[in-house]
Amino acid sequence: MVDRLTGRISQLTLPQFDASASEVAWYRDYVAYCGLSDDGKNGFAMVMQLGRRKPVLKKALGAAGDGSDAGCSAPEWQRLPIRVTFELSNKQKLNYSVRGNALNVVNDADEDETE
Repeated sequence: MVDRLTGRISQLTLPQFDASASEVAWYRDYVAYCGLSDDGKNGFAMVMQLGRRKPVLKKALGAAGDGSDAGCSAPEWQRLPIRVTFELSNKQKLNYSVRGNALNVVNDADEDETE
């Protein structure tokens, strides 16, 4: 992380992040990625907010197979309303809406009916 006022660079630690198995997607002070358990067998959808120790979201995705992937592609952020979408390896999509320091599950079927 780079402080814009002072130019100071700080290292960020992302829990359960494996650079060889995950891609990171940033939106403002939020970061979304697919994490792996310590043994590399289980995948998690993770959303962290800078300045917080606990994840805003940690959703189990199930077994990660041979440990070479976390079970999803790079997350995608949407601006209005603020949402993050994780696409799993089986083409299933998980949508979460950011509201303050919490995330809510978004059901696309309910949203289509209201439009």
